This record gives sequence, C-alpha cells and structure tokens, in this order.
Amino acid sequence: MPFQKNHKLGAQPLNNEPFDKTPVCFNVQKGVRDKLKAIPDWKERLRKLVDELIEEFEG
Repeated sequence: MPFQKNHKLGAQPLNNEPFDKTPVCFNVQKGVRDKLKAIPDWKERLRKLVDELIEEFEG
C-alpha cells in the first residue's frame, strides 16, 4: 500500500505548534532505545528535557 499524502495518522503537534519537518536523530547505547520507549509519554518528556538543555546552554 503506497503512502498517502495528507493522511490523518502520524505525528501531530500537541499544542498547535507545528513540528520541524527534519527530525533530530542520535545514536544511543544498546538497550537504551527499548528502555526509553517503555516510559509513558517519553517523546514529550524528552522534548521538555531538550528545551531545558537549550535554555541552560543559552543562559
């Protein structure tokens, strides 16, 4: 089945602020990915940590 444009599934912004079209990717040690995905709401929590890291670096 080919990918359809403008489908209703996929990553949706949570607070009406659109996501960047280019994702941030990085490698982790073996086993970290599975542990991370087991944490409830892990994506939103990771986004908050990234924002905090940026604020710490800039301030």
